[in-house]
Amino acid sequence: MLNQSTHKVSIIIPHYNNFPILDECLKSLQETTYLNKEIIVVDNNSSDDSVALLSDNYKDIIIQKSPTNLGYAGGCNLGAEIATGEYLLFLNNDTIHDKSFLDKLANILNDDLDVACIQPKIKNYNNKESFDYAGASGGFIDYLVFPFCRGRIFDTIEKDKGQYDDALNVFWTSGTAFLTRKNIFLMVNGFDKGLFAHMEEIDYSWKCHLLGYKCMVNPESIIYHHGAVTLGYNSPYKTYLNHRNSMILLLTNYKLSKSVCLLPVRLLLEVISSLNDLFKLKIFHFFAHYVAIFSLLNVFYLYKKRASNRKIRKVSDTSIHTIYKKSIVLKYFLSRVKKFSLLNFS
Repeated sequence: MLNQSTHKVSIIIPHYNNFPILDECLKSLQETTYLNKEIIVVDNNSSDDSVALLSDNYKDIIIQKSPTNLGYAGGCNLGAEIATGEYLLFLNNDTIHDKSFLDKLANILNDDLDVACIQPKIKNYNNKESFDYAGASGGFIDYLVFPFCRGRIFDTIEKDKGQYDDALNVFWTSGTAFLTRKNIFLMVNGFDKGLFAHMEEIDYSWKCHLLGYKCMVNPESIIYHHGAVTLGYNSPYKTYLNHRNSMILLLTNYKLSKSVCLLPVRLLLEVISSLNDLFKLKIFHFFAHYVAIFSLLNVFYLYKKRASNRKIRKVSDTSIHTIYKKSIVLKYFLSRVKKFSLLNFS
């Protein structure tokens, strides 16, 4: 049942260049059945004519211009500052959506006050039978902070056959599209701008868990994602950001004693991963791992982030049950487990 809720939703879309992609997204949003909403496009200093075309073609959309490229995290934060909705929907500009997708997300937040954020099922725009890499049907991490999804483990993406159509608690909700409560987002000071891009939504979801809230997926809500429009899948910079940010989260979101114990294991896996890239002659990816490792020498940033998380923590690490207690790396590469359904979380 659709619910034309009294809760206003602010849809925040960070954007950088490529207006045709954004145009398709906005046209899709115009067809959605959720009425009580505003759309905020945060332009991250596009070098093309995106802003002019937005102004000419979408008079009812709020355009927030940034003088510099703030990345996904900073762009979303800028949009949240001017948002007037009680709920915030963070949305990639390269998505299209089922008409009722937003109703089906908002209904969960309306009905369960313990849910901080929720994502839809995310399918691939170019292959609509398959899940999308970025979020699929809900996100998880293993204990070493390697992320994976229901429907996607590393580069193995499953076809959507209805096998993950149950709504359930997840560890993280995808930055491709997720709905959250504005008061919680502001309580934790939004996304960490220091991460710039990639894994900032995992960091935010982790903070929600530390506060004692749940994160969920509702696969009845469906969107489609182009993927890797701003930064290609094979970009060494993407490798750097993903691995750097993953290690930052390991060092700052766990209790200190656990972070210290896990770091050597994680660094060993980083070295092995870099050698694998070297073997494949992916030279720039090889170096990206070590640039990511050396970035951890920014001790002041890590200290500030740990101190901030310590202030909001209300639960222990062991009380968060959506962290996979084994190594997804070993399961995937040694045990050859390629499907989420074959993992045992108990």
